[in-house]
Amino acid sequence: MMPLSDRLSSYRQALLALQREQFKLQFPSPAPSIEEARFEEELQGLARWLEARFTEFSCLQELTTEIIQGSLLEEVLARIYDAFERIIPYDRIGCALLSDDGQQVRSYWARSRNQSAPLLKAGFTARLAGSSLEPILHSHQPRIINNLADYLHQHPESTATRLILQEGILSSLTCPLIAEGKAIGFLFFSSCQIGTYQALHQRIFLNIARQVSLLIEKSHLYQQVHELNQQLMQALAQLKEQSCRDALTGLLHRGAIMEFLTKMQAESERAGTPCAVIMADVDHFKQINDSHGHPAGDRVLQAVAQTLREQVRDYDAVGRYGGEEFLILLRDRDHHTACLTAERIRHAIAALTLQTAKGQPLPVTLSLGVAMCDPKALDNTERLLSAADTALYQAKRHGRNRVCSYHAGDAHR
Repeated sequence: MMPLSDRLSSYRQALLALQREQFKLQFPSPAPSIEEARFEEELQGLARWLEARFTEFSCLQELTTEIIQGSLLEEVLARIYDAFERIIPYDRIGCALLSDDGQQVRSYWARSRNQSAPLLKAGFTARLAGSSLEPILHSHQPRIINNLADYLHQHPESTATRLILQEGILSSLTCPLIAEGKAIGFLFFSSCQIGTYQALHQRIFLNIARQVSLLIEKSHLYQQVHELNQQLMQALAQLKEQSCRDALTGLLHRGAIMEFLTKMQAESERAGTPCAVIMADVDHFKQINDSHGHPAGDRVLQAVAQTLREQVRDYDAVGRYGGEEFLILLRDRDHHTACLTAERIRHAIAALTLQTAKGQPLPVTLSLGVAMCDPKALDNTERLLSAADTALYQAKRHGRNRVCSYHAGDAHR
């Protein structure tokens, strides 16, 4: 099976290829799971669809050169709002898009000179079939309504008209967006005056309808790629995070906590700030497993892991070093503060109220060894871990459930 990092890298390369408008995607085979195979098929399908659509785009006419700088749909619509005022009057512009199956119209975006919150919000959805918008798509002709109050009186079932009237809009020019024969949605130019729109405004939009429709469709495609990119990057981050975690406790596994330690030591040396390592071990853990079974031991480890997370700062780190042994890494902490933190952890673990499967009390304690990063004496991770382990051994030897620290080759309580 291919390593997770290699497959994640192939997905990153696919995204970069799409961003460069390179649509021949290659993925290693076979996919390790049905879900990943389906995801790769969807990416391939998206690549084929993008390739087919992008080849159809033509250069925009002079009017739309001001808005071509936008790439995402909301950017393009904002530029349309700024650019079209010279040729079509409006107080509000809205955009609605058709669903993938063409059965519904969904309000996507709107901008108005009215500073109050819009009542016809993004996400408002209506069926296309049987609506007054359906004939507009069939005819490819913009529709003028110069008195929306009269229109609502004749069509009281129109929720969208009622909401837009409440925003102060009194007339509208509804323009179909048709890109290469494919209906994609509508642009709504609206005015706070009655009788704003004339046949001239219909003709003006028809002259630029193809370019505007293509531009909106292209930016919508970019928007979809952008959103897919965000979703995939989030998924990749989650997968990477999961790959660094111990399955039982959710803490960083040994490799990840060691990588964190190496980085922390380097940062500490560069900045001249202190940092500390605490090695902790669950006392008498073998006895817990032998007396109460491994499920009880697992519950103990999970409870200890949760408590450790709660007792450190977000920018510190906690990992499962092995078995019942944990590693706690503290940034920017001097010796005194590190020991106080270790004591706080010890008390928090001792205060846990765990029970066996039979309801019997299950006391848990930790022994902890503290070592400070020292570029002179403890100049690498092996020596630092050895120092923390020495201090932990002293805590065990002196009776367990205690904190010991390492100083210049000696361990002190």
